[in-house]
Amino acid sequence: MKRALAGLLILAATAAGAQDATETGSGAVLRGLDKLTGRVTDLEVASGASVAFGRIEIALQECRYPEGNRAGDAFAFLTIREAGTPDPVFRGWMIASSPALNPMDNQRYDVWVLRCTTS
Repeated sequence: MKRALAGLLILAATAAGAQDATETGSGAVLRGLDKLTGRVTDLEVASGASVAFGRIEIALQECRYPEGNRAGDAFAFLTIREAGTPDPVFRGWMIASSPALNPMDNQRYDVWVLRCTTS
């Protein structure tokens, strides 16, 4: 819990300090892993939209990236819900270059950000 809180504070400070030097993408490319079957799937989702992966639904609010580097340090705000559960299993920012900084904790699925997409 402390590690997650520290990661969120670092992320918030990084996002606040780099706000002037970031661009907003039109969507994001995510990678999902079904730990039970071993299936890995790349998912493209537009900002403000959601996509289904197995028994979870992933909604992307926004994807940002440093000017000129949409893959390396992209970060996206995601809300992930499991089917039949109103409370999200994950809600927050994920960073492409450091997916373990604020990971989704689910026994069956793993999701991480690869890069932002642009129009």
